[in-house]
Amino acid sequence: MSTCGTEPSSNEARAEVDADLLRGWDHAHLWHPFTPLADWYATDPLIIASGDGIYLYDIEGNRYLDAVSSLWCNVHGHRHPTIDAAIRDQLDRVAHSTLLGASHAPSIALARRLVELAPPGLTRVFFSDDGATAVEVALKMAFQYWRQKANPEPQRTRFLALSGAYHGDTIGDVSLGGVARFHALFEPLLFATLRAPAPHCYRCPLGLARPDCRTACLDEVERLLAAHRGEVAAVVVEPLVQGAAGMIVHPDGYLKGLRTLCDRYDTLLIADEVAVGFGRTGTMFACEQEQVTPDFLCLAKGITGGYLPLAATLTTERVHAEFVGDAAAGRTFCHGHTYGGNPLGAAAALASLRVFDEEKTLQSLPVKCARLAARLEEFRGLPHVGDVRSRGLIGAVELVEDVVLKRPFPTSMQFGAKICAAARKRGVLMRSLGDVLVFMPPMSIPGNALDELIDAVLASLYECSSEQTGATTN
Repeated sequence: MSTCGTEPSSNEARAEVDADLLRGWDHAHLWHPFTPLADWYATDPLIIASGDGIYLYDIEGNRYLDAVSSLWCNVHGHRHPTIDAAIRDQLDRVAHSTLLGASHAPSIALARRLVELAPPGLTRVFFSDDGATAVEVALKMAFQYWRQKANPEPQRTRFLALSGAYHGDTIGDVSLGGVARFHALFEPLLFATLRAPAPHCYRCPLGLARPDCRTACLDEVERLLAAHRGEVAAVVVEPLVQGAAGMIVHPDGYLKGLRTLCDRYDTLLIADEVAVGFGRTGTMFACEQEQVTPDFLCLAKGITGGYLPLAATLTTERVHAEFVGDAAAGRTFCHGHTYGGNPLGAAAALASLRVFDEEKTLQSLPVKCARLAARLEEFRGLPHVGDVRSRGLIGAVELVEDVVLKRPFPTSMQFGAKICAAARKRGVLMRSLGDVLVFMPPMSIPGNALDELIDAVLASLYECSSEQTGATTN
């Protein structure tokens, strides 16, 4: 950008022309996901041009701290040399080759490495494209398993999920979903799901409080499993933290309790770690923290370090054995994706896992997680802050109109979005979940940058709270 009193160079002038063209083409042609389009068309689009470490840069050279890891997937920062080099090396070999009737070294090596890292007992890996497909694969595998195991139970066709659940946007995943603003419109297309209350301690659906509740929400899960004994194919959960519901942090022991109930009622457990896997909660996989091995582990987002679309569904020998047969047996899992196990994605994933080892990413997390949790406590007690919660390197600040009554702001007010807009002016790129501010920076973030992030959001909250108070007074 040119400075005041200085003629722009030809390159600067060209950049400005290109920016105007791109913004025009964006409004004319590009349909953005989860974006209110009238609001989008009323503003100048933010167009990202490059990244470096924990920062992103727009086409005009402005720098932003990537506070949501480019939608919860960036692990080691942008343009990490190890991952960049692995992708370039793979490009010199082959960019894509199918796994239907053939194989290739990167997918084989990645499957082996994931099995080594996963909770014990998960020995089989099915690759797909993204988090939604990873969960969809698990649903279909679970359904087919019960129909063709040695002693078939074809009546097991139902799935149990939590209120506020979000597992993706394919029809099966939306059937599991419990976020009305995303899913209600599609109800006529969906299969019926058993719905248990989420263990949301700030807004307990049972009207109870920790620790006296004794995790009564698990009793509701058992009530449903007992009422539908022999009908449930699988229980599906986002372990430890429910993402799109507002970063709901589950109480200790809840995941372990689900595993116990699944064993008691002989049903399967699907763990959707698309958002929480690969170190995000402080361990490589969230299930580790309660020594739980699910029957299916669904992975995506951080699997490639945030570089390329790739997903994996891991399962057990018990499940896999029921799909083994020749062509005439009809036991094949007839599901697949053109780019499933893509060599470039697999190479990126292997490189990302190597970075975990070389840079001791997991070992560095406890200090960062503690620092994030401590700094987030500075929000507690501030105007319009209802709740503060964190797990690992995930943080959330829930904003409410009335703190005592826990009354949310009217949706039309878009209070969380206003704070994100104010933070962007301070060089921090955030995205709220309604009026829940989400903190999920790359795990490579240093302590001083965590402070930069928190300071910017605190200042933005003060600014927007003052404007809200003034508007209310007037």
